[in-house]
Amino acid sequence: MNGKTSAYPAEGQCLRRMRSGGGMDMKQVQANVCVTMEMVKKALDQLRGAVMIVYPMGLPPHDPIRMEFEDREDLSGTQASLQVIAEDECQLWWAAKEMQRGKKLQEYIGKNEKTKLVVKIQKKGQGAPAREPVITEEQQKQMMMYYHRRQEELKKLEEADDDSHLDSEWSDRQALRKQFQGLTNIKWGPR
Repeated sequence: MNGKTSAYPAEGQCLRRMRSGGGMDMKQVQANVCVTMEMVKKALDQLRGAVMIVYPMGLPPHDPIRMEFEDREDLSGTQASLQVIAEDECQLWWAAKEMQRGKKLQEYIGKNEKTKLVVKIQKKGQGAPAREPVITEEQQKQMMMYYHRRQEELKKLEEADDDSHLDSEWSDRQALRKQFQGLTNIKWGPR
């Protein structure tokens, strides 16, 4: 047992049971249920049980999942360590304003309880976090492609907009009237 793959068919069953078994899922997100420490502990216990079923011999000591279960995961030297900010070294930002400790949310957003807050965490002394772009990169790419195609179409139409045919005899709008009145072969000037 190397801890990387499971030779047991019970793995799929355990995952299905965990997803259906009252853990944190999208239904709770849609119902705006707040996550509590009890819910997190319950989900971790379900994961422990699933891992014990799938890996009855246990995970190797260097496995990150085992380290997480034993609460001794070392993130130093990894990209994830840059995302961990100690509680005393962080500040909360909302709407380009720093939210001070000890103040109530009511002082920032007013008495409207239906306001949705997207709060960003930043290290102290770094200032306000960068603003999020109005449109995503994918939307920007789509817009640039659309405008480039449109510009190419306009160039083609401009090149094809040759008006020299308007001077030809067959495009004269008055030709039918002149023919009925007998005015088609009239020449002006001396003969």
